[in-house]
Amino acid sequence: MQRVTVIERFSKTFRDNPSLSKLLIVFTVSGGGLVAYSEAGKSNDNSNAGELVEANNRKKKVVVLGTGWAGTSFLKNLKDPSYDVQVISPRNYFAFTPLLPSVTCGTVESRSVVEPIRNIIRKRYAEAYYWEAECIKIDPENKKVYCRSNLTTNGNGKEEFAVDYDYLVIATGARVNTFNIPGVEENTFFLKEVEDAQKIRRTVIDCFEKASLPTLSDEERKRLLHFVIVGGGPTGVEFAAQLHDFVNEDIVRLYPKVKDLVKITLLEATDHILNMFDKRITAFAEEKFHRDGIDVKTGSMVVKVGEKEISTKDVKRGEITSMPYGMAVWSTGIGTRPVIMEFMKHIGQGSRRVLATDEWLRVEGQENVYALGDCATINQRKVMEDIAAIFQKADKDNSGTLTVKEFQEVLNDICERYPQVELYLKNKKMRNLVDLLKESKGDGVKESIEVDIEEFKSALSQVDTDMKNLPATAQVASQQGVYLAKCFNRMEECEKNPEGPLRFRGEGRHRFHPFRYRHLGQFAPLGGEQTAAQLPGDWVSIGHSSQWLWYSVYASKQVSWRTRALVVSDWVRRFIFGRDSSQI
Repeated sequence: MQRVTVIERFSKTFRDNPSLSKLLIVFTVSGGGLVAYSEAGKSNDNSNAGELVEANNRKKKVVVLGTGWAGTSFLKNLKDPSYDVQVISPRNYFAFTPLLPSVTCGTVESRSVVEPIRNIIRKRYAEAYYWEAECIKIDPENKKVYCRSNLTTNGNGKEEFAVDYDYLVIATGARVNTFNIPGVEENTFFLKEVEDAQKIRRTVIDCFEKASLPTLSDEERKRLLHFVIVGGGPTGVEFAAQLHDFVNEDIVRLYPKVKDLVKITLLEATDHILNMFDKRITAFAEEKFHRDGIDVKTGSMVVKVGEKEISTKDVKRGEITSMPYGMAVWSTGIGTRPVIMEFMKHIGQGSRRVLATDEWLRVEGQENVYALGDCATINQRKVMEDIAAIFQKADKDNSGTLTVKEFQEVLNDICERYPQVELYLKNKKMRNLVDLLKESKGDGVKESIEVDIEEFKSALSQVDTDMKNLPATAQVASQQGVYLAKCFNRMEECEKNPEGPLRFRGEGRHRFHPFRYRHLGQFAPLGGEQTAAQLPGDWVSIGHSSQWLWYSVYASKQVSWRTRALVVSDWVRRFIFGRDSSQI
């Protein structure tokens, strides 16, 4: 009894105070090294209680909509206790979405990739609360959001309520885009939420169980065991690879009579799958899928999805053909949620596809409303829109001309304010904008040589051609959440001492440095313990070594030590016992 009491006390202390220590987990699986590291923040000192009580009187209310990558990253990094944070989302957990394809086939259990949002916010410095509800309207004039609870109370239906805010952080994510193709909504499975992965897993087993019944014809068995994936992006490719491994490593032993009838088809409307990756990865993936027996149909656009047949159109020839299927998974395109579409119409952005923000993630035209993640995009300002203001700011002596020396003094501010300039110079293999001016004036440019406004415009006329929107990925959303939290942590300090670039249309400096996305690489698991990795510096790695890198990175990116341990234990279980194919 005494031993049990000691263990219980130790366990309770560790659960209630995870910030007492750093956690270093080192796993070694089948000869490969896997390291995952988690560091918690420092615990609050009760001696500051008096200060916190006093601060409550002047706290500003921050409302966060959404518990996805952007919202959760913001919450995890918000450390200023002067905010009263209210989190509102119909999903009371954070889901590690890159592992959803693994959930569909039992490689990883669904509970292993989710962390309750209350576990996350209770460990924060800022005072935070969570309500399980869905935002149905945003009223920026009155600084209110209207919400509807997902829960039925007192038998009176779902409760609706309004929440005031001083700052609003919109991180609602996006929904699946069906492109209004008939039958997609009714007959296909999506792969965006944990519930979607669970449905796919049950349906895969259902197809095999039905195909094993003695009353079915061979034709019907073939139809049931034909799995169609629409979309040749990372999600569709990884699901196809996971399904192939599940069938060939686990299912064939359990359903030997129908194993030869299984067919996996991957449909992609463009010329290649994984077209956002390096061409070497694309070629390797297509070749590997061909060897594995996965039928990759490029240039095939889905035009209709029936209950048992899917119709595709050949992009080049225009021919429409139909094929029977047992299960279809739709993993292509994202769309804007209805509440965001209404908000966009309300603020004059109705013609846009997603919310437009400035480089500081603030919704255009709204002072204290921020949007990040898949629901928004940064509307990067063009250099040519501000070319006259830039020239005037650099021309300190008002001579009407710029010397190279004058230009160099504002060079860093220009590159920070307009990132497309740096990208253009990189593509042109130039060191800085001075080289660009020299090219426009000739190789003999000296510091005494001057350029007027027309020559200045000519030198920078092409820099806006390299502007690109950021991809809608978890990596972007996570970095945006971290960035915005750091801005909120330093809000008061930066109000007094701005640290951003020069205001070319105005006086002084911007409060903060603008958001800059840093691409850390991307993975494409291809099955058979092989993964393609494209990392910064155009470094490409394909094979088993990249698979171990994938394991390590995905384990280290988990939001808690609990999910990290669960995910790695699932991988170990799969290595030893195989995937679970029971129907629960």
